[in-house]
Amino acid sequence: MASARFSVSRSLHPILKRPHFPSYPSSPRFAPKALLKSHPYPLWSSSFSFCLRTFHRSTSPYLASSSFSSLSPPSMASSVPVGDNIESNPLLQDFHFPPFDVVEAKHVRPGIRALLKKLESDLDELEKTVEPSWPKLVEPLEKIVDRLTVVWGMVNHLKAVKDTAELRAAVEEVQPEKVKFQLRLGQSKPIYNAFKAIKESTDWHSLSEARKRIVDAQIKEAVLNGVSLEDDKREQFNKIQQELERLAHKFSENVLDATKKFEKLITDKKEIDGLPATALGLAAQSAVSKGHENANAENGPWMITLDVPSFISVMQHARNRALREEVYRAYITRASSGDLDNTPIINQILKLRLEKAKLLNYNNYAEVSMATKMATVDKAAELLEKLRSASWNAAVQDVEDLKSYSKSQDAPEADNLSHWDMSFWSERLRESKYDINEEELRPYFSFSKVMDGLFNLAKILFGIDIEPADGLAPVWNNDVRFYCVKDSSGTPIAYFYFDPYSRPSEKREGAWMDEVVSRSRVLSRNGTASRLPIAHMVCNQTPPFGDKPSLMTFREVETVFHEFGHALQHMLTKQDEGLVSGIRGIEWDAVELPSQFMENWCYHRDTLMSIAKHYQTGESLPEEVYLKLLAARTFRAGSLSLRQIKFASLDLELHTKYIPDGSESVYDVDQRVSKKTQVIPPLPEDRFLCSFNHIFAGGYAAGYYSYKWAEVLSADAFSAFEDAGLEDSKAVKETGHKFRETILALGGGKAPLEVFVEFRGREPSPEALLRHNGLLPATA
Repeated sequence: MASARFSVSRSLHPILKRPHFPSYPSSPRFAPKALLKSHPYPLWSSSFSFCLRTFHRSTSPYLASSSFSSLSPPSMASSVPVGDNIESNPLLQDFHFPPFDVVEAKHVRPGIRALLKKLESDLDELEKTVEPSWPKLVEPLEKIVDRLTVVWGMVNHLKAVKDTAELRAAVEEVQPEKVKFQLRLGQSKPIYNAFKAIKESTDWHSLSEARKRIVDAQIKEAVLNGVSLEDDKREQFNKIQQELERLAHKFSENVLDATKKFEKLITDKKEIDGLPATALGLAAQSAVSKGHENANAENGPWMITLDVPSFISVMQHARNRALREEVYRAYITRASSGDLDNTPIINQILKLRLEKAKLLNYNNYAEVSMATKMATVDKAAELLEKLRSASWNAAVQDVEDLKSYSKSQDAPEADNLSHWDMSFWSERLRESKYDINEEELRPYFSFSKVMDGLFNLAKILFGIDIEPADGLAPVWNNDVRFYCVKDSSGTPIAYFYFDPYSRPSEKREGAWMDEVVSRSRVLSRNGTASRLPIAHMVCNQTPPFGDKPSLMTFREVETVFHEFGHALQHMLTKQDEGLVSGIRGIEWDAVELPSQFMENWCYHRDTLMSIAKHYQTGESLPEEVYLKLLAARTFRAGSLSLRQIKFASLDLELHTKYIPDGSESVYDVDQRVSKKTQVIPPLPEDRFLCSFNHIFAGGYAAGYYSYKWAEVLSADAFSAFEDAGLEDSKAVKETGHKFRETILALGGGKAPLEVFVEFRGREPSPEALLRHNGLLPATA
């Protein structure tokens, strides 16, 4: 899934666990990669990608869809017994679009409990009447999963974008009950046996490819969910799953709380010398929200926080080295002390994952994770090593370049550059080398123009129209926009919400995409056309302030394109089998392909020029600036590549070789892995693992490598457009149509390697990625 940029996550869990697709500190990248471009920040993926929310993307019934219809917007009937509280509970009402505007913490306990009671009854009935046929097995199963997914998804989404102590407490209380039901469903012997009977029947060969994929995945995931375990071992497995779910939520809450906790009020403008006007405006706005009502950008006071826009602006632009150091140290030690210390949680999560793997007869948790992915542990490690060796010399040169440049500027720290100097001097070097100043570019990237250009690109490539539909669906904040996606005949085919701006007091950091409901024939409301998919996209970009609209950095532009790529795969699916439509059922390490693919268009001249218009004068971005942006694309590509490789290698090491409670701590492992993957090793006190949501609270455990794996696929996919001719509009449309009909349309109904070959005509090659990153010569 962003930034990592995405929230997609594949935990082998029954039903869908709505995590954050990666939502995560996706990271702003500094250079383009789709999710990984150039930043020196603590955990970012190339783009802001925590992308896909921590879902369970799987073909498992447990994955669920939501329930909406095709021609009219979806609606969900509630057949839960009603009582005093239940009758008016918005979680259980019949609705076209989720009532995000009225759901409150008080609705969660009674609503979820009534829902679970009804679903328990439906599952009892299914187990009594199940037969090895689609109508008697898969269709009722999908309906059960869907109800839970839609309703729990609403609650979990609100917790991510409108967090309150009351909502947290309510979710925490009912979560074990939800997990208990998921486990019962995932371990249902009658359902498992019925799927096995389909696989062994004479009708097997006549099933469609998508249906075969569903059956195979259901059998595999049932085993991974403990269906074959003896009673005592299954009980132990279930306790582990309950505890892992609880720990993941706690981990993510601690990160959010630790991020919110840091506030630095500055009253002397000299202390924040170098910060651009947008950052000063944001800092003043933060101060106003904390009670300093007269704060303004010009005179302060200014509040510095660890929220991504604030953190990045300090790291890149503050001339005050002491301030950079203070903010950097605060960022890399988030959630590592006191009541919010995630260290014991990390240790417990790793211990329980290993225990779970052993129960399932695997050597380690990475093998469990890879059981449902394209790669194997060895193949993932092999790719990371190839990319590491191709990136190393370039990264060493990057550091030397920074030392030389800072020395030429008489910087006192030139001979001893530290972590809090790297982003600052990288920005200065880039400005000097390419004459590009990120802040001076902002006026050319107003939010409305960027979205218009993105939607126009989608029309050119994929033949769709995207129209504002604000007011059609309830939203959770006034800044949220709602859109309808139509095909070339003007017929609605999907909808999506977009929540663009940072709200540090209530919204998780990062960027992600998530499904609200997925396309499904079974859940059609009129019995004919399939239910239409609905998505949400969430970012944390700089909000408007004063009389200025939201003016985006180029990295924020890349992030929006990234998350929109995930949304397109969800919305443009033509797969009617709900368990493998959209992003469901797609192997986790292929799910970042469309998102990272879309980031490439930010460097396409016609596309960029269509969005880069000065918000006041309307003038286009000067041609020479575009050429410099293009030239700067590979700036520090070696360092940025190593950054992602470090995260991925550390993730694999912790889930293959690390021994909980052994002689090495997780921080020892971090230091050891960093020696091979970082030119400047982390500080001894670095505790970035304590905020590594992707692998401890998202779906990327033993799967962070998938950003690089999918980056190979996405770069090679974009090279099909380069081969056809980016300036040839007819060829671009034809190639775009082919991309839509394969990568975006087929969903999880076909193996991703086969889908790629159908689009590209051959298997993927890393050559395009290395070429785009300017690293090809290093591999020769």
